[in-house]
Amino acid sequence: MATTGHDQPPGDGAPLPGEGLDASRMPAHWLLARMGKRVLRPGGLELTRWMIDALAIGPEDRVVELAAGLGATAPLVLARGPACYTAVDRDAAAVARLAGLTAPGATRVRAVRADAAATGLPDGSATVVYGEAVLTMQPEAAKRRIVREARRLLDGSTGRYALHEMCLLPDGLDPALAGRIAADLYDVLHVGSRPLTPAGWGALLTAEGLTVTARTTVPMALLEPRRLVADEGLVHALGIAGRVLRDPAARERVQRMRRVYHRHRDHLGAIGLVAVPTAPGG
Repeated sequence: MATTGHDQPPGDGAPLPGEGLDASRMPAHWLLARMGKRVLRPGGLELTRWMIDALAIGPEDRVVELAAGLGATAPLVLARGPACYTAVDRDAAAVARLAGLTAPGATRVRAVRADAAATGLPDGSATVVYGEAVLTMQPEAAKRRIVREARRLLDGSTGRYALHEMCLLPDGLDPALAGRIAADLYDVLHVGSRPLTPAGWGALLTAEGLTVTARTTVPMALLEPRRLVADEGLVHALGIAGRVLRDPAARERVQRMRRVYHRHRDHLGAIGLVAVPTAPGG
């Protein structure tokens, strides 16, 4: 167990997403998970903790996590003792791991296999909905569908929605440069990556009937040694580094990712936003 206090993802020993794919071809987040990386969010544990604090989760809350992945954030949420927690993911291997989550106290926990844009959960069934590193990968229309689904799930009187995503900096970034950054990210991540500026993320939420109440940004330093140790703990970080060094295909992929992140370090960051349903006439 790492010294960060961040719990091991559930379902230890269950297949990881992407099991069986060649390391040179699989999406980057699956590759990093295979190497043992547990915190796969662009702003790291720091921004995840900010998001959970800003959501002010308490014992009355009904929480839904969209695209929950390996469940690395869930223990931090469950430690707040919400009334219930539902993890949603469309990947069968991820859901199998999420099904192993346990919670202290009376919190009810379940995992649901569904798309983040069509969860099948009832209207207004959640007081808190959040997603991390799910919208960045989506084209504009899909981003809107996922945010619209989150808004549908929220209880209008007490609902809060949060996101933790990659962002482009600054507001007003030249569209041609934004396009080059997106192309470079796709080339190394093997998954579409379409981050927005802070203003763009805020506008997306506003357009879907939400009002931003809190916002912060941090550097995009996912693969930097200092962030790796902060997120994973020293012993676990050294284990990840050792596995990467021993796997030529993984080593080449990680080196390419780091080069792209360095090349665009002045224009890449991570953003956390919390929003509430916009009041009628607001």
